This record gives sequence, structure tokens and C-alpha cells, in this order.
Amino acid sequence: MHSKRQVRSVVDLVGNTPLIRLRPAEQKVGHACEIWAKCEFENPGGSVKDRAARQMLVDAIERGDLYPGKVVIDSTSGNTGVAYSMLGAALGYPVTLVMPGNVSEARKNITRAYGTEIIFSSELEGSDGAIRLVRKLVAENPEKYYYPDQYSNDSNWRAHYLTTGPEILAELGDRITHFTTGVGTTGTVMGTGRAMKEHDRPVEVVAVEPDDAWHGLEGMKHLESSIVPPIWKPEGVIDRTIFMPTDEAWNVADELVESMGLSVGHSAGGNVAAAIRVAREAGPGAVVATILCDRGDRYFSALSWEKRFVY
Repeated sequence: MHSKRQVRSVVDLVGNTPLIRLRPAEQKVGHACEIWAKCEFENPGGSVKDRAARQMLVDAIERGDLYPGKVVIDSTSGNTGVAYSMLGAALGYPVTLVMPGNVSEARKNITRAYGTEIIFSSELEGSDGAIRLVRKLVAENPEKYYYPDQYSNDSNWRAHYLTTGPEILAELGDRITHFTTGVGTTGTVMGTGRAMKEHDRPVEVVAVEPDDAWHGLEGMKHLESSIVPPIWKPEGVIDRTIFMPTDEAWNVADELVESMGLSVGHSAGGNVAAAIRVAREAGPGAVVATILCDRGDRYFSALSWEKRFVY
């Protein structure tokens, strides 16, 4: 636990999050299985994105790409922006974020609290619009900005290859049979998946995508209708993909609050819903690991997609 360590700064608190067994989710499967989830909301910035942001910034400093006088800039739908903001404050670098206009008020307020400048892109263009705008800004001011480009940066997936995957394997060892998590920048599934594929025991890696371009799973990407991240290289890592309806993910997120007191975001609900499907299909003895990406309190304000519109 973090409380048993002495650290130099908040940067050193990223990672080593707890793994929790989701017994109520197991009961929905219909046979003996185990479903475990990494509590990534325990990171200091409150999400799994702390890992990738830390790796990208630390690697950039070590390479000499990020140095005093540079402003860190990137596009984000929220959690990576919070991570950049927190880590930028801790490391002494100003941060500018390009966000779709419809990200939650909580995300806007949290990042601004760290002194971050926010530039809004069109809410109608989603994360792809933010990507296009940040590229334009960097092209116009190349000397001003350091642009990690989370969608193209190998340090994104390396964070999970070096930490998330080994942490899960250290806990579950040879018992693990499956790993599943959602697709956004694709860093979590690519990095953790690579670590799983190097494990002695075969582990099936299952990606999770929204089932429609107009979905309500903030942070996830429907790849067929999106700019595909260059770090998405599924061959040899991803065994298959589950396409997740928004209402199923939202319902599982609600059930986690009611059955376990776990208030998590809707992408986490989608991950657990996928884990239930995987365990059900795998048969008795499955041991499935997944990711609880962030806390649910970041979604309290209204989003452009509302649950009451699900039919």
C-alpha cells in the first residue's frame, strides 16, 4: 500500500494499485470463476491514465525533448489531461490541453485547479477533433510546445508493459486465463497485453470497443469510425474484440455501486461487463483480470449522451 512507502513526490505514487475480486460479477456468470479488477482510481490523479502520462513525461525529460521553458500540450477527453496537469505541476512544467467541449465539468474543473490552460475543440468532432486541433497548434508554435501525442507515443503502452501487466501477473500468476480492457488510446490493452503474451501460461487478451460510433462510453474509441491510434498494433497481442453496448456498460457500473460500493466510470463498467462475458464463454475455472479505469464522481455532471435515451 502507498501508506507504507516513503516517496519524494506525487510522481512516485503512480502504480502499484490494489487488485479487487468482483464476487457479485462472478455470480452473474453461472459457473465457478474468478473476476479481478485493478483499482486504477487509487492512482494519485484518480485514473489509469496516470501511468501513461508519467511514462511519457519522464521518458521525454530523460531524452531531452522536454526541458524548462517548454509547455506540455496534448489532446484528451479528460483523464489523461488530469494526469498531465497533476504531473506537470509536480515536475514544474506548464500544461495546455485540447478537449472536446462536452467533456464533464468535473474534468474541466480538476485540470484548471492545477493551473492548466484548456482549449476546447468541437464537441461534435469528439476526440478526433481535439487531435486535429492540437496538431494545428503545435505546427504553428513548434518551439513553444512539447507534444507527447499519447495516441502515437510508445511510452504510452510501455507504461503498462512495465507496470500494469507485471503487477497483475505478480498477484494472479499462472492462474490467470484472460485479460480484457477497453480501447481508447489503446495503450492499456497493448502494453498489458504484451506483458500477458510473454507470460509462461497462455493468456487470452480481449479488447473492448463501443458497439457504435455514437456511444456513451467516454474515453473509449469505436475504431472503425475514428482516427486509429498508431500504437494500435493488435497482431500477436489482441486475440479478439468485444463490442460493448453503452447501456450494458452503464448498467454494470450501476451494479458495482450497489453491490460492492465501487463507484466507477462507465468505461470501467464496460470492462467488467466484458469480463463477465469472457468468463461465461470460457467455462468453469476462468480467471479474468480487467481494469477499473477511474471513479464515477467524474461523471456526475450531464454528458451529451444520456442514459434515458437508451432503448
